[in-house]
Amino acid sequence: MSRFTDKVVLITGATSGIGEATAHAFAREGAMVIVNGRRAEKGAAVVTAIETAGGRAEFMQADVTDEATIASLIDAIMEKHGRLDIAFNNAGAEGKMGEPTASQTGADYDEIMGTNVAGVLWAMKHEINAMLKTGGGAIVNTASIFSQIGMPGMALYTAAKHAVLGLTRASALEYAKENIRINAVSPGGVETEMFVRAAGTPEENSDGRQYFTNFHPMGRISTPEEQAEAVLFLASDQASFVNAANLAVDSGWSVS
Repeated sequence: MSRFTDKVVLITGATSGIGEATAHAFAREGAMVIVNGRRAEKGAAVVTAIETAGGRAEFMQADVTDEATIASLIDAIMEKHGRLDIAFNNAGAEGKMGEPTASQTGADYDEIMGTNVAGVLWAMKHEINAMLKTGGGAIVNTASIFSQIGMPGMALYTAAKHAVLGLTRASALEYAKENIRINAVSPGGVETEMFVRAAGTPEENSDGRQYFTNFHPMGRISTPEEQAEAVLFLASDQASFVNAANLAVDSGWSVS
């Protein structure tokens, strides 16, 4: 039996990469998937692909940095489906790569913190309020290898992902007795648009790509689908006693 039959699942940042792969994975296991993102055309394409494969999905546009639009998104889900069982807060922005701390600007700060920190905070706020009305649920947040280590040239992104982990842990403790589990997944390098912007394509085999690959004990970069499997585990009943956890999916980078 599918683990998520008829569950209502919201995924932010679902129009590419880890979010898109996770949307497909949930749909294959019976969930009704709410695909969220800012790019309507790409969101519609993800929904079409899911439906073509026999799954169920719909696109709901919202900007996670704007609390009012997130509140409206959750309200729309509750009005149409009556509940929100699972949320995967995956929307993120990497900002400028390789820029030292002394060159950061207010605009850089607003972009990184707005998407990665405020976006998770506002999403969790309204997801939790929805779940409290229906007896609980599960939330998974995308943190990062950089929620645990530092990386030169990525100070703001590192700070933001540390903050995501802090939000995850504190909120998980606040709502554990309300049957709401909140966990994080921390990817290492993943073959996504974001990673390609930073390190180039596999075909290019750039020095930057090799630099990041060398951090991974398995000697390769993860696929989005491998990250999706970790998210589904944390959201499933198989993880019923897992709360406030950070699941590293990085081939061992974080402890190497």
